[in-house]
Amino acid sequence: MTRFIFITGGVVSSLGKGLASAALGALLQARGYKVRLRKLDPYLNVDPGTMSPYQHGEVYVTDDGAETDLDLGHYERFTGVPARKSDSVTTGRIYSNVLAKERRGDYLGATVQVIPHVTDAIKEFVLAETEGEDFVLCEIGGTVGDIESLPFLEAIRQVGNELGRERTLFIHLTLVPYIRSAGELKTKPTQHSVKELQSLGIQPDIVVCRTEMEIPAESRKKIALFCNVKPENVVQALDVDTIYQVPVAYHGQGLDTQVVRHFGLEEKEPDLSRWKGIVQRVRQPEGEVSIAIVGKYMNLRDSYKSLAEALTHGGIANNVRVKLDWIDSVVFEKEDAVQHLEHVHGILVPGGFGERGTEGKISAAQFAREREVPYFGICFGMQMAVIEATRHLVGIKNASSTEFGPTPEPVVGLLTEWMRGNQVERRNAEDDLGGTMRLGAYEAKLATGSRVYEIYGNATSISERHRHRYEVNPAYVDRLEAAGMIFSGMSPDGSLPEIIEIPDHPWFIGVQYHPELKSKPFEPHPLFTSFVKAAVEQSRLV
Repeated sequence: MTRFIFITGGVVSSLGKGLASAALGALLQARGYKVRLRKLDPYLNVDPGTMSPYQHGEVYVTDDGAETDLDLGHYERFTGVPARKSDSVTTGRIYSNVLAKERRGDYLGATVQVIPHVTDAIKEFVLAETEGEDFVLCEIGGTVGDIESLPFLEAIRQVGNELGRERTLFIHLTLVPYIRSAGELKTKPTQHSVKELQSLGIQPDIVVCRTEMEIPAESRKKIALFCNVKPENVVQALDVDTIYQVPVAYHGQGLDTQVVRHFGLEEKEPDLSRWKGIVQRVRQPEGEVSIAIVGKYMNLRDSYKSLAEALTHGGIANNVRVKLDWIDSVVFEKEDAVQHLEHVHGILVPGGFGERGTEGKISAAQFAREREVPYFGICFGMQMAVIEATRHLVGIKNASSTEFGPTPEPVVGLLTEWMRGNQVERRNAEDDLGGTMRLGAYEAKLATGSRVYEIYGNATSISERHRHRYEVNPAYVDRLEAAGMIFSGMSPDGSLPEIIEIPDHPWFIGVQYHPELKSKPFEPHPLFTSFVKAAVEQSRLV
């Protein structure tokens, strides 16, 4: 029997519903249950694929090619359960499906309404593909009171009524702010948030309170009284120094215990030893390395959320703390890269779109190549490294990408046709931006004896997640290899460059895919493990 847990939020956004959902999923796993996590986002975009990282943080990509909210990355990192297209839905996607049915005549001439047609579509999403799961955790994005989220809240209310309390549970995450001038915590925002939820027909079973101060027993009783929950079901969520402490902290507050009690399940103690081991390694490393991330979305660090976590995982694997130095690539277009990069032990240039800041990324790649500093180029970062090498090793000074406009030397160009399994996929410059990239898991063949071949454990074939429109032009491969840059990974048909490296450099690798999307604290991605190890060796030289 599959049980459904719905996680809502109130008072303010960015309280950590995604982390709370992921941590609870991990705790239920540690008790031996099978879990799946889902995200219901109220915005009207069909998916976040066309949204600026400043608006919504990074776009997380699944193996089957879905562009999703970054919270799905938390779900995967904490539970190890691969996310799917069916685990993420938005208002835009729901309405698109409903309107498509209306155009086909599926509603038999009925007036199409939010209730029942839109809410039925949401319920269909919530309940689909859940066979064999013990728990399905559904996070509803936004906060209670948002007009966009009303259909989702109504839909989960209906699910609760239809399945009953024995199969559903509602968790509400709120803020208990500390008013420093008054010297006390205030419970009124939580009371109002729960009252708003109750007005929509949903009574939370558990209230999780984000706070920076310990909540006194009397305040917990007050929250329980006004929110109509048991005192033991008021769970405080104090700030922690590492997100990997969250499952341990929530268990200490009894969150998972109250969940299994609600469903009348056996209260066996979860095995949290691996989480405690991860936290210990994060808190007590044997050393520290400095990695510069040279990107263009520095005003919102969530733009590179999976990347930052993957570097942390690489640090865990090498038992060192990875100190991140966030550098806007635009500064290199005004200042010398040396003054910003000479102190770091590794340089990483991540993915991105558009021309702004590209010359700065090229300068970072040149600095790393010439100064023999470990360099990791991901997606756009690989393309910039290839352009840099074409300009300064091959000698083609006007080498560029067609992404930045017409160029006589298109070292990087728009991808118009590629193979996905046994099928050909085609795109052109006039296609919609949304969902038209090379998305999801694709296979790459590795050159025997190359550095990446060794890093991947002597594997000849790998599968990694992609998200891009432009590719390195194969017409330049021979000249680049003659200049010292080898293409150690190619698509199975040999037409698309996937990995570049410089063999006589301490560590210089670029990949067309996004390895950060598959890294987990218990399974650090081998490329990040190797990159951080190279940074550790570099730190001993400076």
